Amino acid sequence: MDWKTEYAGKIVSADDAVRFIKSGQRVFLTGNCSVPRELLSALMRYAPEIHDVEVCQALTVTDEDYAAPPFAGHLRVNTLFISANVRKAVHEGRADFTPILLSEFPLLFMKGILPVDVALVHLSPPDDEGFCTFGIENGMTKGPAESSRLILAEINEQMPTTCGDTKIHISKLDAIIPVDYPLAEMPQGNDGSDPVMDKIGAHIGERIPDGATLQLGIGAIPDSVTKYLGHKKDLGIHSELISDGVIRLVENGVVTNSRKTIHTGKIATGFLLGSRKLHRWVDKNPIVEFYRTEYINNPFTIAKNYRMVAINSAIEVDLTGQICADSIGTRLYSGTGGQMDFIYGSSLAEEGMPIIALPSSSVSSNGAVINRIVPTLKSGAGVVTTRSHVHYIVTEYGMVDLYGKSIRQRAQSLISIAHPDFRDELIFEAKKLNYI
Repeated sequence: MDWKTEYAGKIVSADDAVRFIKSGQRVFLTGNCSVPRELLSALMRYAPEIHDVEVCQALTVTDEDYAAPPFAGHLRVNTLFISANVRKAVHEGRADFTPILLSEFPLLFMKGILPVDVALVHLSPPDDEGFCTFGIENGMTKGPAESSRLILAEINEQMPTTCGDTKIHISKLDAIIPVDYPLAEMPQGNDGSDPVMDKIGAHIGERIPDGATLQLGIGAIPDSVTKYLGHKKDLGIHSELISDGVIRLVENGVVTNSRKTIHTGKIATGFLLGSRKLHRWVDKNPIVEFYRTEYINNPFTIAKNYRMVAINSAIEVDLTGQICADSIGTRLYSGTGGQMDFIYGSSLAEEGMPIIALPSSSVSSNGAVINRIVPTLKSGAGVVTTRSHVHYIVTEYGMVDLYGKSIRQRAQSLISIAHPDFRDELIFEAKKLNYI
């Protein structure tokens, strides 16, 4: 059968497509800025007719509240990274959270630990041979989708066609829903209005050597670094995600990828978190190659990159070097993400530089100033990067290297980059703990 004929025969409405989903099944939902909007809305309309359907996902950029109380007993979210739209449901016990390294996220589905009955995916239009691509969210979707019993696909005229290990043939799809709407946007950049972020970016930027390969994690801090790399030469990118700041580095000749030891000449990534400009930029752009997260985030893949620089953020750091990045005390906030993958991978790389960056303080919702370098982590706080894996810590007051240092040396170093208003208190607490 000609693929175009097969394609036409699989076209259904979103409301008809979701009827493939039966009670008691597990559904995989494509996330990040690639949430299949019409399929999700149809699933919410269909939900009262089914029960005990588990929706597995990572970060999802959408306003749809499919974890709201009315869906109890019908849909239950199991998120492997807590995004804003499901955070309240997780806190109230109406949704589940499964902690996992990002490098192992797809493997849970592919190995049958969380077997997938139905995958809801979002694809680019087919090429002349009938191959679509997973577009701007390839890393965490390709493996789970391929392991799913059924695949329901929105094919969006506005989804970029991306290069790399991104293709899926229409013969693998069980239902096709043609759509044409703008993709969600989630820019990560610092607009320059935050001097603290700028100082952190400057501290890191000055330490990045020519020829380095960069991972830029989620948030404003990693993207702030890109503003301080204009004088660098022959940088490369190997990162689970990229955002808008990368465009400027490529256009200005800073990122050439010419000295990368793997994927030489190419940006290697898994997904995008950025603006429509970024979406347009990657469309059929051979410089950017998308790969599966289980490959991109594998620490031993990361370690192959010469001068691998990993830049990640944290919620708080204790005086021994433990990094909390996923919770505020017992209150679950986000997830492990790719931090540990890249911190460990970059530490194994020749001349690698694993960096954790955070403001020295923040302001709470009631206006109180909160210290981010603390004597001990809050009770119940999660440790994402252990004290044995930590290397560089950066605040707006400087950068210190904790690797191979004693607890006494670590405490002294961290106090030196803490907010000045808290340093005396930290010295007092460190003495009480017999750290110094």
